Amino acid sequence: MLTDAKIKNAKPKNKEYRIADSNGLAIAIKTSGSKLWRYRYRWQNKATMLSLGSYPEVSLFEARRKRDELRSLLKLNINPKSFKHAEIESGITFKKAFDHWHKSQSSSWTSSYANDTIKRAEKYLIKYIGNKPIKDISSRDIKTILLDLNDRDLLDTLEKIRGIAKRVFTYAVGMDWIEINPARDIPLDIFKKKKNNHYATITNPKDIGKLLNAIDMYKGSREVWTALNIAPHVFLRPSELSGLRWSEIDGENQLIRIHPSRMKTRQEHIVPISRQVGDMLFMLRGYPDLEEEQDLVFPGRSFNRSITADSLRVAIRSLGYTTEQFTTHGFRHMASTRLNEMGYRGDLIERQLAHRETNNVRAVYNHADYLEERREMMQSWSDYLDDLREKNN
Repeated sequence: MLTDAKIKNAKPKNKEYRIADSNGLAIAIKTSGSKLWRYRYRWQNKATMLSLGSYPEVSLFEARRKRDELRSLLKLNINPKSFKHAEIESGITFKKAFDHWHKSQSSSWTSSYANDTIKRAEKYLIKYIGNKPIKDISSRDIKTILLDLNDRDLLDTLEKIRGIAKRVFTYAVGMDWIEINPARDIPLDIFKKKKNNHYATITNPKDIGKLLNAIDMYKGSREVWTALNIAPHVFLRPSELSGLRWSEIDGENQLIRIHPSRMKTRQEHIVPISRQVGDMLFMLRGYPDLEEEQDLVFPGRSFNRSITADSLRVAIRSLGYTTEQFTTHGFRHMASTRLNEMGYRGDLIERQLAHRETNNVRAVYNHADYLEERREMMQSWSDYLDDLREKNN
């Protein structure tokens, strides 16, 4: 099996040679020193070989992923070589390249991120260059799209779209559909600098009480109502809360254990369940029309999909709070601000917010060691919120 170290240390010889990985994948070391990926397979009892790009432009991980894609074609009785040539000859479009790239990557993403990526690409890239052969797309085409977003001050969107375009074209280079990535060398200096804006939040105790009472009066679905009422208590990101699973709720130990695949930090996140949160979850679980097999805590209109973070945002707006006054992320900043002012230790608060630890000493400190202190903090916070609701009713 190959490793990056083994590939990097492979030196050219008087003649080309190959180092095998597995399942037909190998890397060819040319006399010039260049390193090219090769995939060997048998088609109709004949040995056949395909090029999968050069190293390090195509990483070991990417090469293995491409090999697995080609092996899946063989299982469907499709000759990978004919399939690849047909795509090149037909002038594969940006839309088709995007679909290939998205399919290859999305298994390692959360479903919400995968869906968001499709929506952004369709709105800002595929709409304009989707039907254009990828080999005919120039840097000017990409710059035109990005500069339009720049002129409209959509700088967050610009950053995301630039990232998607770069990755799709990098994938296309690796698949030998194009030779140069037209998005790679677009200079950042031609775009406006994004300001670091904090999410709008509410930290005045009296105003927090009014917000909690407004949420309690929300007239939408019970799933959105419950999620909104739980949100101030648990400090979760909107997508983490809206996509909550019953399988992530440890009723015996009164904990929420969010799977690493749904966390921004890609680490399991533990949230102690206060009495108030436990009561709301119990009430939601107790509805008779909830299917036994349903794992989603907050199912949407389609029972196999949860409500979305956007559902929470729309609900907040329906209560009369503008973007400048409060956002769904504001629940986290509200808790952080008030708990710091109430004298709780910063490391407890940061751990509960699931912020990635940058201090190497603290990073190795097992988060379970904080659990009882966090449990006490979360219960005190829920009691505090109840008190504010009562005082400002």
